[in-house]
Amino acid sequence: MSYVSAIARMFSTDPVTPMGPDGKMALSDHLRELRGRVLRSLVVLIVGVVVAFMFYPELSGLVKAPIKAAEKALEGKVTIDTAFIGVGAPLMFQIKLCFLAAVIGTSPYWLYQIWAFIVPGLHAHERRHTRTFLAIAGPLFLAGVASGYYVLPTGLKVLLSFAGSDVTSIVPFDTYFSFFVRMLLVFGIAYEIPLFVILLNVAGIVRGKTLSQHRPWIIIGVFIFAAVATPSTDPFSMLMLAVPMTVLFLASEVVARILDKRRGRDSFDELEDDEASPIDETHEVVTYSSLSEDDD
Repeated sequence: MSYVSAIARMFSTDPVTPMGPDGKMALSDHLRELRGRVLRSLVVLIVGVVVAFMFYPELSGLVKAPIKAAEKALEGKVTIDTAFIGVGAPLMFQIKLCFLAAVIGTSPYWLYQIWAFIVPGLHAHERRHTRTFLAIAGPLFLAGVASGYYVLPTGLKVLLSFAGSDVTSIVPFDTYFSFFVRMLLVFGIAYEIPLFVILLNVAGIVRGKTLSQHRPWIIIGVFIFAAVATPSTDPFSMLMLAVPMTVLFLASEVVARILDKRRGRDSFDELEDDEASPIDETHEVVTYSSLSEDDD
């Protein structure tokens, strides 16, 4: 029965460390909370790795499919041979692949653990967005990974086309797999950025009007980030990352403006930097004589 309760506790949404009567935690409690969240995520990740080992042949086929598609797209001009370099390379590849599959497969859970660690520092009305975060964060990350997997053959085709015609390109499999992992994780993490923009708005750190004022620079920054972050150098991969990120950012800006309007922040946003905020002008004049009478 204790094992059942421990498993139920692991998947519960309650804080690892109970909050005090005032709804706050001390620094030591926050550290214990962090430790508990990390341990929960590690346990789920280990279970995911074990499950991934059972599907290793299918996962290995998914990894090899993009490079085969790139070779086919080159129409026989370049023959691609992958090779393991070193005796322990195949074993390390299998471990890394299963770990990657576990990270992607359990992403909704560890993303929630990150949010759950932040929640105790938020106000009560801000904690209500937990379900929304759970419903969006995981699917967004998986959508980013799927997009990275979709554009991967094109990136490989562009890079391998520089080898010329009628040549054989020998690609170390660990090098290719590192490229594969970077491509998927960069797309997955990038798709989460607009969601965290909304969370910053919920916490009152970023406002919708500020986002709209800096929109052109943010979009330029998105394209620069996409050009730097994508492992391949082709413009197609960059656009496949930059365009969805731009759309998601614009959607997050709209959501931020709606949230600001609901909370009455727009009335303060309309003020100029050197303009005073509206105050209640109905006041009672306090004189020295009235203060003396009160003291008596």
